[in-house]
Amino acid sequence: MMDSLTKVAQDQAVQQLKQSGKEFISLFQNPLLSVEIYKPHLKDKQKPHDRDEFYLVISGEGKFQLLDEVTPFQKGDFLYVPAHVEHRFIEFSDDFITWVFFIG
Repeated sequence: MMDSLTKVAQDQAVQQLKQSGKEFISLFQNPLLSVEIYKPHLKDKQKPHDRDEFYLVISGEGKFQLLDEVTPFQKGDFLYVPAHVEHRFIEFSDDFITWVFFIG
């Protein structure tokens, strides 16, 4: 049980990401959960990860590729990726930003 509340405000997270000049930043971490915010620039270059993860799209739209399956996504969508599985965002809009949650 946590002794205090940890809050990550979406608007502040987006602002921190913009100010960092990076494609992603880490916002919270404990042994079971890592939270990041991600805005790829032109191309999603990520590789498979060692942990399960899910995305919650903050803004924008595009297509998401998981192995050979491609599905459209938009603001508010949830996308799940098992550990070690090839995936990437493709054909995404300039305003695309997403939460990234690594679990387990």
